[in-house]
Amino acid sequence: MSSSVAGTVSPTRQALRRLRRDRSARVGVVLVVGLIVVAAAAPLLVRLAGQDATTYHIDLLDPNRGNAPAGALGGISGTHWFGVEPLTGRDLFAIVVLGLRTSLTIAIVVTVITTVVGTLAGISAAYFGGWYDAVMSRLLDFLFGFPQLVFMIALGIIIPARFPRWLLLILVLSFFGWAGLARLIRNQARSLVAREFVEAARSVGSSGWMVITRELLPNLLGPVLVIATLAIPGYVGTEAALSFLGVGVPPPTPSLGRSISDSIAWVYTGADPWFLLFPGAVLFLAVLGFTLVGDGVRDAFDVRLRRTS
Repeated sequence: MSSSVAGTVSPTRQALRRLRRDRSARVGVVLVVGLIVVAAAAPLLVRLAGQDATTYHIDLLDPNRGNAPAGALGGISGTHWFGVEPLTGRDLFAIVVLGLRTSLTIAIVVTVITTVVGTLAGISAAYFGGWYDAVMSRLLDFLFGFPQLVFMIALGIIIPARFPRWLLLILVLSFFGWAGLARLIRNQARSLVAREFVEAARSVGSSGWMVITRELLPNLLGPVLVIATLAIPGYVGTEAALSFLGVGVPPPTPSLGRSISDSIAWVYTGADPWFLLFPGAVLFLAVLGFTLVGDGVRDAFDVRLRRTS
């Protein structure tokens, strides 16, 4: 008996083994870890470069070319590793790494909030049922049918500028973001509520909170991890899109989306196509890395893969 028990591997451990064998997921993990380290160390990296994201270097611009960076490759040099920003001459390396920090911070905070709220809301709706489930279902229908993007843009315009925009983005994205996970978890939890182990926990007097956290939540860990990991690149893209539209994080706070928006005219006219390269590449790598990890987690926890492995 002891040998059979010792040889039993939990589904979670099996999924983690499959995840470690997934080459694409490993590439994604390397990208994600690298970008998180860069974002966390962004102030230090900027200081090591001897630059900041606010100082103007007008002397590095060419007035004969519309104040585009002087020199080749957008003004890349030993002092300015990514070149300088047109019109202002601000250091582009500082703007990019600090912009990455802004995007990842907002995306990760929103993901944590929406994952916790959505998971608890979905499980509780399935467990308690009745009027609570009915109210929760109507609320989810409302959130899904609401024009979220228009609402976000409108709020960005009407909310006073003194209110921190990064906090506004977190609040708005979190308010709408938990609904998708809540509906998925609710549907999956409903099939678990009637199972024998839940009835057994109830029969011995376990509270609703204990049943939810100790019985239902561990069995829903896979879908929660999949949705959470795939949500991060979505929020990175959404923050960049809102900044691109001018209703995200305002200057002087660096933002990848705003830098990409500012670079469009310079790329279109050919005056400084290099302005788009670095913020666009970093945003692409961030979305790619988290997407690869999310796909790997999804495949690792897929029930059909468990049956065939």
